[in-house]
Amino acid sequence: MTAASTQTAGEGNGTNLGLLAKERTVARPGFNRWLVPPAALCTDLCIGMAYGFSVFWLPMSKALGTVTDPSCTNIGLWQELFTTSCNWRISSLTVTFELFIAVLGISAAIFGGWLERAGPRKAGSIAALCWGGGLLFGALGVYAHQLWLIWLGAGVLGGIGQGLGYITPVSTLIKWFPDRRGMATGMAIMGYGGGAMIGAPLAVMLMKNFRTADSVGVWQTLVVMGILYFIVMTIGAMSYRVAPNGWKPAGWVEPDESARKALITHHDVALNESIKTPQFWFIWGVLFFNVAAGIGVISMASPMLQEVFAGKLLGLNVDFNSLTGDQKLKIAAIAGGFTGLLSLFNIAGRFCWASVSDFFGRKKTYYTFFVLGIVLYASMPTLGAAGSVTLFVLAVCIILSMYGGGFSTVPAYLADMFGTQYVGAIHGRLLTAWSAAGFVGPILISKLREYQLANGVSHANAYNITLYILCGLLLAGLICNFMVKAVSPKHHMTEEQIAVARKAAHEVPAPASQIAAVQSTGFSSGVLLAWLGVGIPLLWGVWITLQKAAVLF
Repeated sequence: MTAASTQTAGEGNGTNLGLLAKERTVARPGFNRWLVPPAALCTDLCIGMAYGFSVFWLPMSKALGTVTDPSCTNIGLWQELFTTSCNWRISSLTVTFELFIAVLGISAAIFGGWLERAGPRKAGSIAALCWGGGLLFGALGVYAHQLWLIWLGAGVLGGIGQGLGYITPVSTLIKWFPDRRGMATGMAIMGYGGGAMIGAPLAVMLMKNFRTADSVGVWQTLVVMGILYFIVMTIGAMSYRVAPNGWKPAGWVEPDESARKALITHHDVALNESIKTPQFWFIWGVLFFNVAAGIGVISMASPMLQEVFAGKLLGLNVDFNSLTGDQKLKIAAIAGGFTGLLSLFNIAGRFCWASVSDFFGRKKTYYTFFVLGIVLYASMPTLGAAGSVTLFVLAVCIILSMYGGGFSTVPAYLADMFGTQYVGAIHGRLLTAWSAAGFVGPILISKLREYQLANGVSHANAYNITLYILCGLLLAGLICNFMVKAVSPKHHMTEEQIAVARKAAHEVPAPASQIAAVQSTGFSSGVLLAWLGVGIPLLWGVWITLQKAAVLF
């Protein structure tokens, strides 16, 4: 950006702006808004690997080979954190994923306000440093066989990168696409769901390449992926541009005040003021209950399919306990294809449902999630008892599409309710609902399953009560969504407050000529290359997933 254009962006005091300064990211004449979603996808496709980290658990649990030391049998968690002579338990390794989700929500809530002031380039760069650096620290933990380093590095530092990376594109995209808020956020958040489709098979390939007689290849894989993700996320961060203040898509007319009936406001609500409104907490409940139900199914999808249908997956009329070891391996492969299919519906739902919400409305879209979800969850025990594998799989796939759709639709819901000035920061605070749901959902379904099995319930029926309880969670979410009304005018910011907020966020009015020269449509080689850069890896991941899912048919 030239000195003249920098001053145009609002830095007229002669100060030399740093490369990461928000003022340096204001779009110049000729910029096309369709370059922003690929930049967001660079970030989300990388941090989405958190969903694929399960590929590391088994190799990491065998990092020391077959350990025969009797003292390792009853080792406690504290000793496990520091031992260099005993293999780790898979249950201890999975804490890393729980840290991802918990720290994601916490860091998003803490840094959301700062993000609005710092801008997407600086926040995205720090996210790249934390996520890439967290994987490198995790690699060091694997190499030194120190579990605490993995938790601290990949779990905590990586989780901060997750939180910052997840919320970085939201405010920027919503301001670039005021005419299609749902679609815009759906494109970016789709990447988070798709990250594991690319990262998981890549990690498997790398571990196979690095595996030796003395190493399972995990630490080397984490080093390569940490560096790769840092580079890709940095490219995305440096590609961000923010819309000039006052910019609107050519030909788009903002809805009039009657849109208030559809819960679309023309006003802004301050960050700290938003959490004083009942609307924030009702939407928090909407996200919490939708995620808690969905993530509960995700966490047990593979064993649920195997235990409910057992021999029926192989055309045999036998229960799970009657299967031979070889037969269990075969149905495990089928279940692996099932989980791959679920990931595709999770991703597709993030884009499709969020896009639908632009026409259908956010509140009606969530009504659909909850009502249709209750019907599908309640039907699953019957479908399982009837042996209807195809209908059972279809029901779970639709559920997972709505689980993903809940994530991608909520930023647009917040923008409709609270305006766009602080939507990124408000979204950050709302993500604590995800952290809470990520803890409640998996524990609920796994503990209830264990309880029923311990009390003599068959494997095929061990999920029935749990599924009905999940219906109850969705009913609670339905009630929360019903309670969402337009925000009271007493919470709206005044023009003076908005001016102060924009100044603090380094937003200044741009000349009309600059605003008019920024494109909302059009095609260029740059747009094509940007979309190919993120589209080719994503299509590769989809192809790998479809190959795995083919065993279902």
